[in-house]
Amino acid sequence: MPHRKIKKQGKNWRKFWKLGVDGWNTQFFDVNKDGELVANEGNHVYNLNDLAEKYGTPLQITFPFIIEDLLKDLIGYFQAYMKIYGYKGKFFYHYPMKVNQNKEFVLPIISEGGNLEVTSANELWIVKKLWEDEKFNSKIRVLCNGPKTDQYLDLIEELRTKGMNIVPIIESTMEMERISKYKGDIGVRVNLEIKTDTHWDKKFDLFGLSEKDVLDLSKIKNLKIMHYHAGSQMKSQKSILDAIKYAFSIYVKLQKIHPSLDTLDIGGGFGIPYERKNFYTAKSVSSKIVKMLKTLSDKAGVKHPNLAIEWGRYIAAPAQLVIYKVISEKSIPKANASSWYVLDGSFMNDLKDTWAIHQKWHVIPVNNMHNSLKAVWLAGSTCDSDDKYTDGGNYILMPRLHEDKNQFVAVMDTGAYQEGLASHHCLLSAPMKIIVQDSTVKIIRKHETPDTIGKLFGWNGDHK
Repeated sequence: MPHRKIKKQGKNWRKFWKLGVDGWNTQFFDVNKDGELVANEGNHVYNLNDLAEKYGTPLQITFPFIIEDLLKDLIGYFQAYMKIYGYKGKFFYHYPMKVNQNKEFVLPIISEGGNLEVTSANELWIVKKLWEDEKFNSKIRVLCNGPKTDQYLDLIEELRTKGMNIVPIIESTMEMERISKYKGDIGVRVNLEIKTDTHWDKKFDLFGLSEKDVLDLSKIKNLKIMHYHAGSQMKSQKSILDAIKYAFSIYVKLQKIHPSLDTLDIGGGFGIPYERKNFYTAKSVSSKIVKMLKTLSDKAGVKHPNLAIEWGRYIAAPAQLVIYKVISEKSIPKANASSWYVLDGSFMNDLKDTWAIHQKWHVIPVNNMHNSLKAVWLAGSTCDSDDKYTDGGNYILMPRLHEDKNQFVAVMDTGAYQEGLASHHCLLSAPMKIIVQDSTVKIIRKHETPDTIGKLFGWNGDHK
C-alpha cells in the first residue's frame, strides 16, 4: 500500500481523528468546519492552526485547564465510590513532580486539592520556594521518595521544623538510622515481588525494601504509610488490581507490627491510551479499587486504609501537545509508507520517549484535516537516523502537501516526562512554549536563537 491514495473517509472527521472522546483523552479537542484542530475550554475555542501560524513552529502548547478538569474528575471518582461502597478511609492524590516540574503543571494541581510527591532535593527545594511564597497552606502533604542524600534529608528536616507536613519514605536500609529519628510521620517503600505488564523492568528493581526486610523492621511508632510502585504505563487494569491485592496482604502483616500504619500508597503507573483502543478508564478502575479494598479489609478484619495514589502521567500527559511544520517530503520505495514528511523539530530532542522506549503517540494534522490523505513516516531535523516516528513500522495518515499551504502536525499527550528529558542534539532549538488559559495566550519560552543555545554549551562570546 505504499503508493495507494487514501481516499477521503467522507464523513465524520471528528470521529476519524479520534477527537472529542474521553477514552482517547481528546475530549477537549475538535475539528472545525475548515478542517483545523481546535481546543475547547468551556465556551472558549482555541484554533491551533492559527496559533502555529502566529507563533511559529516547533510550538509546545500547555493547557492548564485540562490538568484542573482531569484532577477534579479523578478526585471526584474516588470520593464518590468511597461513599457508595461505604468505604471509611480517606483519599489523597499526590502529584509526582518528576512527571513535569513546570510551574504551569504544579500550581493547577495544588489549586485543585492535590498533594505532592518529590524524588530529589532539588524538587523539594521548589516545594520550599512555594511554601515561602505562600502558594499553599500547611494542610498539603509532601511525600519524599528517591535515594536520600544528606542534602535531601537536611531539607526534609528543615521543612518539618517549619511546620510543613513532610513525609520521608524509607527506600533502603541505609536510610533507616537517620529517618527512624525523624519526628514526623514516615513511610516505607516495598519492592513487590510481582510482575506487571509495563515498560518497567521488574526483574531487578533498585528501589524499596524487600518484603522480608520490611516485615523484619523493628516497631516504628510513627510509621504511617506503606508505599509501592508496580510499574509505569500499565497496559491493563488487571495489573493495577493484582498489585493492590498483593500489596494489601503485606499491609495487613505490617500493620500488626506497626499499629500506627493507616495509609496504603499504590504509587503511579496508571496508563493513558496514546494510540490504543478500548483502554481502561479512571472511572472504572477507581470503582474497582475502592470495592476491592473494602472487601479485602472487611475480610481481614482491619480498618479501611487511607488510600493515596500518584497517577502523574494520567493528569499531565493530555495537558500538552507539540506542533511541527512539514518542511520537505522524500519518497520511500518499498515500505508501508510512501513518503517521509520531514519536520522542523526533533523527536530525539523534544519527545525523548519516541527513541528511548519506542513510545507510540496520537499524531494528527493540525490543518487540512478534510483533505485526501497519504501514508507517511515522520522524520526529525537532526542528522540521526533514530530521529523518526513510524508508528512502530506501520504508517501515519497525513494530508497530501500543497505548495501554497503550510502543513502542521500535532503530537498529542506530550505533557508527561518529555520536557524533563529533552536535549539539544545537533544544537536544535527547543520548541517555543505557550500557555493557553482563560482565552489568553502567554509566552513562556521564546524560540531559541543560535546564541542562546551556544551559551548552554559554553560559547558565551569568549571563544579563546
